[in-house]
Amino acid sequence: MLEKIDLEYRTKRNTYDKRIDGLKYELSILEQKLKKAGLPVIIIFEGWGASGKGRMISKLINNLDPRGFKVYSNKLPEDYERRRPFLWRYWTEIPEYGKISVLDRSWYQDVFTERIESGLSDEETMKRAESIKAMERQLTDDGYLIIKFFLHISQKEQKKRFDKLDSDKDTEWRVTEKDRKRNREYDRYYKAFDEMLERTDTRRIPWHVISGEDKLGMRLEVFKTVIDSVNKAIADAEKKKSVSGVKVMIDILSEYKLIKMPVLSDIMLNNSLQKAEYKSRLKGLQDELSDLHNRLYRKKVPVIICYEGWDAAGKGGNIRRVTAAMDPRGYEVIPIASPSTEELSHHYLWRFWKHLPKTGHIAIFDRTWYGRVMVERIEGLCSEEEWKRAYREINEFERDLTDWGAVVIKFWLQIDKDEQLRRFQDRENTPEKRWKITDEDWRNREKWDKYEEAVNDMLKYTSTETAPWHIIESQDKRYGRISALEIIIDEIKKHV
Repeated sequence: MLEKIDLEYRTKRNTYDKRIDGLKYELSILEQKLKKAGLPVIIIFEGWGASGKGRMISKLINNLDPRGFKVYSNKLPEDYERRRPFLWRYWTEIPEYGKISVLDRSWYQDVFTERIESGLSDEETMKRAESIKAMERQLTDDGYLIIKFFLHISQKEQKKRFDKLDSDKDTEWRVTEKDRKRNREYDRYYKAFDEMLERTDTRRIPWHVISGEDKLGMRLEVFKTVIDSVNKAIADAEKKKSVSGVKVMIDILSEYKLIKMPVLSDIMLNNSLQKAEYKSRLKGLQDELSDLHNRLYRKKVPVIICYEGWDAAGKGGNIRRVTAAMDPRGYEVIPIASPSTEELSHHYLWRFWKHLPKTGHIAIFDRTWYGRVMVERIEGLCSEEEWKRAYREINEFERDLTDWGAVVIKFWLQIDKDEQLRRFQDRENTPEKRWKITDEDWRNREKWDKYEEAVNDMLKYTSTETAPWHIIESQDKRYGRISALEIIIDEIKKHV
């Protein structure tokens, strides 16, 4: 794509002067339009060092209300960022609905620049490229507009600009030895950048490659592209029609190696443990898990444990027996409740990306992203298209986690309807337990059959080879706790 850009052309000053005031005015009213439409916008600036990204961003945002945007300057990841999935830091930068994020470099540098400078393997490069495409599709499916710019300059022009910066004591700090090395190896980076642009240029999210040597023309083109893209996105959103969920389901069945799961009604719930045997086995398993926790930390392996299950199925007690074996400095329990106002103003996966653990640490989610295909589906909190699409999005999310090296362990705690009623009544009749029972629990119980159907679909479409579901018989709480500990230990042993 880069060879198509004419680096010799220069926009005439009178042409620029005729157009710029009108574009500035349109930019100044753009934020109110997108705020009213609830349109979130991500504007990405990639390009050569000294190609003018910083100045271009400054010119762009000067026409915007600072309350409606944030600018993020992204360098290659720091050590603490490398301890999480490579997309983690970018998910934290996505804007609220109706606002703008401007990214001075983005997730693309973590693929193709890293390939040259950090020895990223071809296999890992391709995995990351696929993760990027999945992320961008997830965001645009959710209504985000992504505008991607690449500012192109020649090797000669880049060196000239570096020399100019270097000649002034106030700006010489901006040119590093790494910048000089990149200029000397311009051809290698050219090939990598061109491959990146070709591989990630799509009809839905195209690259806009612009000459950074034509400063006036660059400004006009960036301004116009942003204005046209936002106006088109607003118009498209108003006339958007729902896409059939059938295609989504076909994609899941064809893209992922799924493990066949039993339906809930076929699960036998007759296993139990006597108290003495339970105590003996519990102590041994907790000791073993404690040792494994130390090994996880030493080998920098992250673990993500997900708990889902019926209300009163024993998730809290199960989690407590697991965490009792762990160093509190090495794990976190994340209780997931109804999303806050801030969380509702982002893509639904945003709040889960924020809570991912560092390498060597454990995150335990008490309820998870699967709320999208259960409670949100049943309560009508998202459309049918959205919850059907979520099966694929969740599989992609978990694939990113396992590709990163995480151990992902997913539990569904199963009890029958009669046992749930007994536990509800016990909570109501025991003062110190009464806080555990709410009107919502009773309302959910009335929809048992709908939830059972949703859970069966969840198990069917999201139990993959790398992140399978484990159904825990929790009719007897002691048996359920021991089963969960045994599975956690077995899964961790496979990775350490």
